[in-house]
Amino acid sequence: METMPMTSQRPYFIRAIYEWIIDNDLTPYVLVDTEMEQVEVPQEHIQDGKIILNLSPSAIQGLDMGNEWISFSARFSGRSMHLLFPVTAVLAVYAQENGQGVTFPPEPVAEPAKAPEPVTPPKKGKPVLRRVK
Repeated sequence: METMPMTSQRPYFIRAIYEWIIDNDLTPYVLVDTEMEQVEVPQEHIQDGKIILNLSPSAIQGLDMGNEWISFSARFSGRSMHLLFPVTAVLAVYAQENGQGVTFPPEPVAEPAKAPEPVTPPKKGKPVLRRVK
């Protein structure tokens, strides 16, 4: 029996730890790998290819933590910005006050999707009906 590939656990762990931190009245921070493609964060706050972001509900607006992307709006130096990054860019989610949370290994670079198999056209001929009892 062939097993189907499963979706990544990372977005589920990120959401669970985020909620756990909020439920404990702490400040959720995420560490993001800014060297991954499609990471849109304020460039002036990147250090050593990473950025730490405060995801506290009082610090951000419109948080969307999907299975593929995390996005929200926040203010940096008085300027509102929309941030967007893939879930795979998240290296850690933790409470700012005590450091408790989860770290993730860097995501391996995904291989390009395989080309679909060519579709063979159905054989032509007379249609056949069967009686099923």
